[in-house]
Amino acid sequence: MKTLKIGSGGRDGEPGSPALFQAEGPARTDWIVYGLTAGLSMAFVIWGAVWTDSLSSTAQSVLDWLLANVGWLFVLAATGFVIFSLWLAMSKYGRIPLGREDEEPEFRTVSWIAMMFSAGMGIGLMFFGVAEPLTHFVDPPPGTVAPQSEPAIETAMATTMFHWTLHPWSIYAVLGLAIGYGHYRRGRSQLISSAFVPLIGRHGTGPVSKLIDILALFATLFGSAASLGIGALQIRTGLQEAGWIESLGTTVLVLIIVVLTIGFVLSAVSGIARGIQWLSNINMVLAAVLAFFVFVVGPTVFILELLPTSIGSYIRDFGEMASRSGATGGKPMQDYLADWTIFYWAWWISWSPFVGMFLARISRGRTIRQFVAGVILVPSVVSLVWFAIFGGTAIRQQHEHLDPYGDGSEEQITFNVLGNLPWELLTAIVVMILVAIFFVSGADAASIVMGTLSQRGSASPARWMVIFWGAMTGGVAAIMLVIGGDKALSGIQNITFIGALPFAIVLILLCVSLAKDIRDDPMMRRQLKGAEVLEGAVVSGTERHEGEFELVTQPAPEDDEPPPTGARP
Repeated sequence: MKTLKIGSGGRDGEPGSPALFQAEGPARTDWIVYGLTAGLSMAFVIWGAVWTDSLSSTAQSVLDWLLANVGWLFVLAATGFVIFSLWLAMSKYGRIPLGREDEEPEFRTVSWIAMMFSAGMGIGLMFFGVAEPLTHFVDPPPGTVAPQSEPAIETAMATTMFHWTLHPWSIYAVLGLAIGYGHYRRGRSQLISSAFVPLIGRHGTGPVSKLIDILALFATLFGSAASLGIGALQIRTGLQEAGWIESLGTTVLVLIIVVLTIGFVLSAVSGIARGIQWLSNINMVLAAVLAFFVFVVGPTVFILELLPTSIGSYIRDFGEMASRSGATGGKPMQDYLADWTIFYWAWWISWSPFVGMFLARISRGRTIRQFVAGVILVPSVVSLVWFAIFGGTAIRQQHEHLDPYGDGSEEQITFNVLGNLPWELLTAIVVMILVAIFFVSGADAASIVMGTLSQRGSASPARWMVIFWGAMTGGVAAIMLVIGGDKALSGIQNITFIGALPFAIVLILLCVSLAKDIRDDPMMRRQLKGAEVLEGAVVSGTERHEGEFELVTQPAPEDDEPPPTGARP
């Protein structure tokens, strides 16, 4: 049975055509994209489950080679995305809308910003909100400042802002713009490969496009699995802090992954969108309440002072942080980049297909300038406040010799800090709830995106497809943690980097394709034509009337009439 849904309407190259009711039949699976990606993913899971040591050693060898030879690509590309996004917003192209030129934004600004805020929160902020600033304070980046010194506070906050503000959201903005512009302005499908039509032309539906969608699938799969693994690590530690488990072995992690996977698969296929939206709203309230609680019972004045300090330090050190590489810092710097900066860039790139599609979906009717400003600024402000509250509290506790850093385990640091505050058990439970719901409410959408990429851009992929990718995400997450052994986080970092590298190249080419696409936008063509006509009229008027003339408009001439000069004496 066919269903009717509202589509963007219009043929490629005809922006602004009215929305149409389009018939959409059952989702059609692209067996090349789905088959190849599914087969390779299953082979990866089997390899890790049967020959764990072999996969672990191979992944480490590949990672070492890539870091030594290709790490610079991530460093340069991430900053390039920032420059490209800001250039789009500030240039003449910033006026181009994601839709018809007379089309109002689909969502009110307040709702749009609220959804941006929601997208800016997640497992990453819960996991690293305390751990990252404190870790950089205790163990600053190589060659910077003395550990646990006053300058180390500024370095810690600047480095954290570097990892969580402009760079990640510029990565998302690039892909979101490409999808939103192509879909709402040009009438193309929501496949990432469709954004490459300006670059690859007639090959936009051929082998090249299928390769692009396969790489996007891999990136989303490994990015989602990384988040699932990180969430499992924090929930396991929380269960131990609450006294509900004693063992911290791999078996507990796998069980947590199974439960979370079942949760987000059920949410993705159940169709209870209102229920998930309700849970997400509750989660946002819980996150705000937790942050307010830590702000009030923690070092309030120190946190407030940290806000302007963090901004100033970030601006001051931006160039140095963006140019860090193994060429100047040697092996210590290379190890630091692998553990932090490059891991983050790989993680953000892995998440970009999912987050980019989400951002595009909620931004119809916005201009490019509005899109970039909202996508980059709103989540950046959220991150600044969040890290100032939790990171500032952790740093002050370390200053007061309460030692929340402990053995340096990232998943443990959050609970160490909360343990030094009132209501320790309650806040630990809240953290676990937040992590679980943040993941469930985000990963269900990621599995749907993977289904969309597997079924030719369908907005409603088949349930079996969503279930498959949900189960595969859980399997890959479990393998990531198992091959990491005692240092489970390192297993996540290694595989995430390897999985994201090919898609980093896709994003770089996507910038080229988008730049070419918007230069040929009808609004830009009219502007160029108008400038040419105006210049011709001025030249003609100056020559014919010695500078004494005025420009007028008049009806176009008939075929047998001479063309007007464009000027009147």
